[in-house]
Amino acid sequence: MGKLSSVGRIFFGIAMMGMGFQSIYYHDFPYMLIPPKHSWIPGLAILAYISGALLILVGACIAFGKKVRPISLVLGIVLLLIFCFYFIPYQLFATNKYLDFGEWENAEKELALAAGVFVIAGCFSEKKENRFMSLLARLIPLGAIIFSITILCFGTDHFLYAKDTADYMPLWVPLPLFWVYFAGAALIASGIGIILNIKRRLSATLLGTMIFIWVIILHIPKAIANPFEGRGGEVTSTFLALAYSGIAFAIAGTANKQKVS
Repeated sequence: MGKLSSVGRIFFGIAMMGMGFQSIYYHDFPYMLIPPKHSWIPGLAILAYISGALLILVGACIAFGKKVRPISLVLGIVLLLIFCFYFIPYQLFATNKYLDFGEWENAEKELALAAGVFVIAGCFSEKKENRFMSLLARLIPLGAIIFSITILCFGTDHFLYAKDTADYMPLWVPLPLFWVYFAGAALIASGIGIILNIKRRLSATLLGTMIFIWVIILHIPKAIANPFEGRGGEVTSTFLALAYSGIAFAIAGTANKQKVS
């Protein structure tokens, strides 16, 4: 299972690097990293350049296994703060559809990344940590739980918006609506399995495998077909799915094992 967690870490690192390059290329943040109406932010392009460069650096460190724990803890708390103090107020006060479950999709995606970084941090242990890092490390056990809650939300989306999701399926896939419901059920089952620690390794492994299959047959073809549409939205979705697959593999690979950084 150690190899599985390494694969997950590499997947996640590559995804972060990819989003970093996108931030620099488009002079803006990936669509789910912060709420959409953010043009008011002073020096947005400069901030996107800096954030993009930092994401590339962080992603490279995670992918190559360099100072993974402290870097992941810092990134995790930054993403969690964005969710708590930007996404939640935005959804509650800047939109009039906060009761619409689907309107929270991007917030859930960002939260899933934040939780996933803590999962990645949990793959490693430090012999000595300063007080600040020790405080952040207390969030590590919550990483898999919060990530699984977002997976439950994504599974629920498959049922609530089944017809819209079916339109995303490739034309060569038969019975697209059936596969949408199947994927939704699989997401919910995996999330429950991880949260309740019922065959957690198996649940997380199957979840990571399923999402990685989506990366291959769904996301990559769409990213190749429309690489620049919507500021590279399809490419971002590909990196996002790869990150989620990596998080699931990391959960599976570190159920009973930690590694020293």
